[in-house]
Amino acid sequence: MKEELTTFTLTLNDRVIIIKSVPSHVCVQCGETAYDNNVMRHIEVIVNKLRDVVTEVAITRYSEKSA
Repeated sequence: MKEELTTFTLTLNDRVIIIKSVPSHVCVQCGETAYDNNVMRHIEVIVNKLRDVVTEVAITRYSEKSA
């Protein structure tokens, strides 16, 4: 596993949420991405804030400010 910043994408009903620059662990053999528990909690906070956005596509950056 190597640490790098990746893009997290989620389809929620009829909306797409994209979070850029997410701290991740990526497998060097298969490319699978994994996240620490703290990162997943932060992603949940971001998704919950964007859940009721009126747009079909929401794009944001992962940062401590966005939580």
